[in-house]
This record gives sequence, C-alpha cells and structure tokens, in this order.
Amino acid sequence: MYERILVATDGSELSNHAVQHALNLAKSCKAKLIALRVIPRYRQSYLEGGPLLDKEMDSRVEAQWLEHAQSELAAVKQAGKDIGVSVKAVVAKSDLVADAIIAAAEKQQAQLIVMSSHGRKGYKRLLLGSETQHVLTQSEIPILVIRKKTKKK
Repeated sequence: MYERILVATDGSELSNHAVQHALNLAKSCKAKLIALRVIPRYRQSYLEGGPLLDKEMDSRVEAQWLEHAQSELAAVKQAGKDIGVSVKAVVAKSDLVADAIIAAAEKQQAQLIVMSSHGRKGYKRLLLGSETQHVLTQSEIPILVIRKKTKKK
C-alpha cells in the first residue's frame, strides 16, 4: 500500500507515540520510513529579537540544535532497525514547521505523512496554533494523525 512513509517528530512523548505507530505501519506495509525533525533557523539579525550574540555563539547554538535533532532521529533509526524497518533520518531547518514537513514529504516522495496531535479544541487551538492542522489543510499527501489517549475526567 505505502512504500514511503514520513513521520514528523519533535522528540516529545506525544510525537514518540506517532513514531511508534509509523514504525509499526511501515513494518506491516514493508515500507521505508522517513523520520523528519524540523529545527528553527537561528535568528539572522537584531531585528528578529533577542540580544545580539557573536557569530561563534550563533554557530554553537545551531550546532547544539542540530546535534539534539540528530540524536532524536538516531533513536528512531535504531527502533526501526530493531524491528526490521529501514529508516532515513532527515533534518530540515525552517521557522515554518508545517511548510517544512510538506516540502520534505514531497521531496522524499512520501505517500503518507504521520503526525501527532494534542487534539486541542476551541480557544486553546486558536491561541497555541497547530502545525498538524496546517499540514492537514495544506498537504495533498494523505495524513494519519495520531492522538494519545487521555484519561477521562
């Protein structure tokens, strides 16, 4: 059914839940999994906010973010290896997370995007925004949204 599945992760518990679903789906379909981590670009000028740091400090911050992203993706690759799923790790650098996810899925020729969602409603969704919602409304590639079960009150 699917030959290439892209899963977007940010290393959170919720996105790890989506990663596990994507790994299992890839295994059942004998598909390749593309694990994507989007990291923000570091500010380019004083006008973008924050105190000015020297270029060496900027480079160190970017290197730390990249190292952290690669570490998260290495864990996904290992989980895939453990169950016999081929995983390609991709790091994208962008402030527009949803757009970067869509662009990566298109570039990697993914046939399905797997993402997690908090399932926020009402004003919380409006205030906090939703990268998943943006991908849902903008992508032409099918999307599987994973929500972690929450305890009923």
